[in-house]
Order: sequence, then C-alpha cells, then structure tokens
Amino acid sequence: MSLSGLGIFHTIIGISAIVAAVIGFVKYGKINLAARSGKVYFYTTLVTSVTALGISKHGGFNAGHAFSIFIIFLIAVAYFLHSNKKESGKARYFENFLLSFSFFLSLVPTVNETFTRVPIGHPLAKDIKDPVIAQTLLVLFILFMVGSVFQFFKQKKVYKKTILLNKNEIQF
Repeated sequence: MSLSGLGIFHTIIGISAIVAAVIGFVKYGKINLAARSGKVYFYTTLVTSVTALGISKHGGFNAGHAFSIFIIFLIAVAYFLHSNKKESGKARYFENFLLSFSFFLSLVPTVNETFTRVPIGHPLAKDIKDPVIAQTLLVLFILFMVGSVFQFFKQKKVYKKTILLNKNEIQF
C-alpha cells in the first residue's frame, strides 16, 4: 500500500518529532519544552497528530484518530503547565509525564504502521494482531514506565533543590 502526499508529509514530520523527543530524552532526561528539541517535539507532534486525522487506511474514524486527538490534548495540557505554571515545581511532574505519555502513545500507531509496511514486499508483521507488534509495544511500555519513574525521581531532586535555594534566599 503506497502513501498519499499527506501520508508522506505526516511520516516525515512524525519522524522529526521522534528524533526531537529522543534528543530531549538523551540530553535532558525528558522532553524539555524550554529547549529547542522540546519545541520541535511539541510543534511536529501537533502537526503529525492533526495530519493523522486526514489519513485513514480503513475508512472513517478509527483508533488512530482517537490517539491523535488524545495526544493533542496531552501536549496542550503540558504546554499550558509549562507556560502558565512556571513557578510550580509540582506542575513539572505532570508536564514531564504528559509529554512522555504522548511520546509513548505516538509510538503505538508508528510501530503498527511501520511493521505492517516495512520491508516493502515482506513486512515484519502481517497485521496489527501480529505478536511482533505486541512484543515491541510491551517493550516500549516497559521503557516508558521505567523512564517515567526515572523522570519522577530526577524531578524530585530538582524540586527539592529549588525549595532549598528559595529558603536560603529568604534568610538573607
């Protein structure tokens, strides 16, 4: 099955979002909306999710469309927390989780589509019920959970350090 023009654009922008997220995870341990990689992730994920609404391999509204709408909601809330709750250390926990969760959810249709199309002529999976897809998604889910715990503890250190710095400033 070939890709439409919208499908090709969607794929290129989607790959850019994945690359930006990975750069953020490697560099900051999270998708950091204050950094260029985080901004690229936010905007390319938004564009990818919106363009996904115009793509349908099976006709009509489907799970992929629901994922896209939910991902838009997640990144919008994370952006709101980042922009409007800058002083709230607790908001960073939610921001980090929402962005990581949006990334994980983005990988679900990505894995499904990639594994049922690549390599051309002999794809890795016959359909979305193929065990290789389920196993890959399980590994990605475990990585998401481990990463979320890592982010929580890393953010906890940052939050405690901020509180200590604020207490020291008040004393002087």
